[in-house]
Amino acid sequence: MHVVIVGSGIAGLTAAIRASTLHDVTLVTKGALTDSATAYAQGGIAVALGADDSAALHQADTHVAAAGSADARAVEVLCTDGPARVRDLLALGVPFDRSSDLTALDRYGDDLARGREAAHGRWRVLHADGDATGAAIERTLIAALHRRHVTILERTSLTDLVVRDGTVVGVDVLDLLGEPRRIDADAVLIASGGAGHLYRETTNPLVATGDGVAAAWRAGAVLADLEFVQFHPTRLAVPGGGLVSEAVRGEGAVLRDAAGHRFMTAVHPDAELAPRDVVARGIAAAVRDQGGAPVLLDATGLDADFLVGRFPGLTRATRDAGYDWTRQGVPVAPAAHYSMGGIATDAEGRTSLPGLLAVGEAACTGVHGANRLASNSLLEGLVFAVRAADAVAGPRPGLLRLRGDADLHVTSVPRAADAIRASHPTLPGGATHPDDAGTVRQAVQSVMTDRVGLLRDAAGLASARRDLDALTAPAGGGVREHEDRALLDLARLVALAAETRTESRGAHARTDHPDTDPAAPASYAWVADHTDARPAERTGEHTDDPAVVPQEVPA
Repeated sequence: MHVVIVGSGIAGLTAAIRASTLHDVTLVTKGALTDSATAYAQGGIAVALGADDSAALHQADTHVAAAGSADARAVEVLCTDGPARVRDLLALGVPFDRSSDLTALDRYGDDLARGREAAHGRWRVLHADGDATGAAIERTLIAALHRRHVTILERTSLTDLVVRDGTVVGVDVLDLLGEPRRIDADAVLIASGGAGHLYRETTNPLVATGDGVAAAWRAGAVLADLEFVQFHPTRLAVPGGGLVSEAVRGEGAVLRDAAGHRFMTAVHPDAELAPRDVVARGIAAAVRDQGGAPVLLDATGLDADFLVGRFPGLTRATRDAGYDWTRQGVPVAPAAHYSMGGIATDAEGRTSLPGLLAVGEAACTGVHGANRLASNSLLEGLVFAVRAADAVAGPRPGLLRLRGDADLHVTSVPRAADAIRASHPTLPGGATHPDDAGTVRQAVQSVMTDRVGLLRDAAGLASARRDLDALTAPAGGGVREHEDRALLDLARLVALAAETRTESRGAHARTDHPDTDPAAPASYAWVADHTDARPAERTGEHTDDPAVVPQEVPA
């Protein structure tokens, strides 16, 4: 069978390598093969390989970080399959860092160097090239991919899924010349990552505009957990500044306010190693209290040679920004980092649409719940990509359990008029200004950052929804216009989901509802109302109009 895989991060590359042993595979990626969030992953990959660790301990830490919202089955799969999948990476030649410390060798039972990050009870984060783990994994996987019979289409952008009689049968893309093209498929696997560019400040690469998730939404797939957007606590707070890995705090760096006070000790018992959502909000509060000035990440307590050797990339980045972090603190601030929500799937990546699978950040298995545990994302992409590749040709179960055993509430949402016009260019109306694309993206980012960001409330969310609904998707058929339509679609959905969840849970913090409601569902999910659909074969359209879809979806 012919399998089209969209995305070239750890999930897409792994799925392509695995599926190519049995199937004809085409891998489509919007940029170059190396343009993905995987290459930006500094800290490492969390896995219970040490003699002092276990899958059960890793599961427990994952559930704590997830604020009681993770799907137990997905977490079990992640943590129990993880060791075998990381051994696969070792067999492929990923150059994970090694340790010559005999005490560590005795403790862990191997010579793999390990770091610790927030909310982990064990030192279980494997790293490569110090702070360039994702790039090292990506290089190894790309080399393995080139040894397989896989058709690779770089600089090719997904625009829509093709649906025939309720089944996904291909993709519409823009090729490297910007020309539209249709690729037929027996199955499509979305591994295109998240949508960090919903926000002004993000740790994500430029390609992270939610194309795959938005295409699945338009095609009629169920999405879930969209309100849960993780903000990484420590982005270097300079123009163009990137991520400063949590592993730095794991090694002993601390956060200080402008007066030099270590403020996180008063926020959480684990201080700088509290879950990411807690640290990010602690930093935001400190920044507010000192009139907007950034806080400082202070690594001066670490041995200078160790700091430079352990984090060579970050040493270069801080030096380029004008800081010697062996001698002074560096300014940091939270930034949009990761979407826990996405296309709702089961543990094998199957979605509510036959013929469509999803893995990685584009998917929502429920494994992260309301807040992702640090360094679980690379492992998620690896583990669930293998499971999806193995399931791609298998029969669909009689009842498809989306997001496992969560109490999934699925609500039908009307598509916006401008989105309908984008699907039917002959319809009247729509954008008329040549600079609409830039204007729309800036407007979306402004609304999302200011009112649907780290802290939210009813008034801000209501006004955000009004302002987003008033925007019109840009006209035109270029890559930029398709990206901006995707961002507008997803912005509206994230704002709706955030308004719907009237409690605080994990990464979703409501200042007007600061407590967690034990009666609230673990997950809210959404499906597009496609009453506007026309022919049986369509792109990004659906013909039925479910008001509520049950958790167990008939296959």
